[in-house]
Amino acid sequence: MRELLEGLESSGADGAGLAIPLAYLAVPSVPQDEDELNASVRRAELLLATGGDPRRDVDPESRAVTALAADLDSAPGRTALARALRDLADQAEGLPRVGEALDALLGDGELAWRCYASAILADELAGD
Repeated sequence: MRELLEGLESSGADGAGLAIPLAYLAVPSVPQDEDELNASVRRAELLLATGGDPRRDVDPESRAVTALAADLDSAPGRTALARALRDLADQAEGLPRVGEALDALLGDGELAWRCYASAILADELAGD
């Protein structure tokens, strides 16, 4: 994991550009029912397609992402995400850009949850 974090640090991206990749690293730590997840992602993909190009970058403020985030929202999920982000922060010692991005996510649960949903949707789109 440290190598991935170092790669993100050396990418030159700023805090905002690191938020979704960092949330992506936390995705496996957040339990989701697979059937519900798949249905929610399909609905988000439809929303993305109705808004224009379904292959455009996934924005945490977009209608598709906010809908997916709402569908997946749960207290246990948010707790697991926060725990995973804290674990990443522990591993990011000495990586100022990554640390700053993780601090922003840990300081704003709504942003973190939307970045988590963005990561899920982006991963699905990349796999299609």
